[in-house]
Amino acid sequence: MDKSEIEKETAWKINVGGAENIALYSWTVDAHLIHFSTDYIFDGKNGPYTEEDKPNPIGYYGRTKLASENSIRISGTRFSIIRTNILYGQIKYGRPDFVKWVINSLQKGEKIFIVTDQIGNPTYIDDLVNAVNKIIKLKKEGIFNIGGCEMISRYSFTLRIAKYFGLDEKLIVPILTKELNQPAARR
Repeated sequence: MDKSEIEKETAWKINVGGAENIALYSWTVDAHLIHFSTDYIFDGKNGPYTEEDKPNPIGYYGRTKLASENSIRISGTRFSIIRTNILYGQIKYGRPDFVKWVINSLQKGEKIFIVTDQIGNPTYIDDLVNAVNKIIKLKKEGIFNIGGCEMISRYSFTLRIAKYFGLDEKLIVPILTKELNQPAARR
């Protein structure tokens, strides 16, 4: 998200241009395109959101993801757009997810600063995979908001992680998003 605010042209090329190219080739070979989007197409004021809610992105990343959705919708290809957020779970490659980062930090005895004013519904990766499998199996098309069932702050989620794994909750310091001075607006 932050990099999208700084490198807008690159963000547009990847998020919108990439989606347009994939949609074109999907249409050409009559493929069913499955595209991953984000809840950052919304402003965060009235969540959880339905698929019919009007998008209102507050940052450039959200605007590029909404533009990618729109380009896919008008492309003529068969599509499923999946909006998701705060992914966590076991992965083989890539950087650690939020849960793994919390566990690793607390196990090292590091103090972590976690925002109290960002609310979302953490999504377990295996649940997302199961939803995508159903979309494929049932040949469902359209837009799908797929997330965990509970709205929770990042801070409360972090406390739960610490408690579950028996880690020191005193190392978790509550802060507000504005204290992080991040380039991209959060909600």
